[in-house]
Amino acid sequence: MRKITNGDTVTVHYTGKLEDGTVFDSSLTEGREPLTVTLGQKSLIQGFEDGLIDMTEGENKTVTIPSADAYGDHEASLVFAVPTDRLPEGVTPGTTLTLQTPNGPSMISVVSVNEDNTATLDHNHPLAGKALIFELEVVKISDTVEEVVNN
Repeated sequence: MRKITNGDTVTVHYTGKLEDGTVFDSSLTEGREPLTVTLGQKSLIQGFEDGLIDMTEGENKTVTIPSADAYGDHEASLVFAVPTDRLPEGVTPGTTLTLQTPNGPSMISVVSVNEDNTATLDHNHPLAGKALIFELEVVKISDTVEEVVNN
């Protein structure tokens, strides 16, 4: 039976969980399709791609990806305070803001709004510093994206 190798286009169902069992993403959610991606193009986190290598069509597998192979460790230097008058009115902890940077839009989370008229912001990815657990099911393996689209 054919095993997935780097460069293959794969179609996969997945459910991503945190170590406490919280589901943060799933292709099995109603209305969603399985993910189709060509491995080796760096469009997925490395640990997800590595977990697919050597799987076969129809195979199920659970992989645990340490934070370093997912969204990286949580960096304290990316948590900082800004005056609240520099933020949109009414922001509350848990709000996600979009910053325009020279590299394009970037997401930032409001951690707290403080009594000294500052807000603490976190520019880390929301999943930084967390190990991720993915339940994978390989639906199809193809040599090219065109094979997936035309079948």
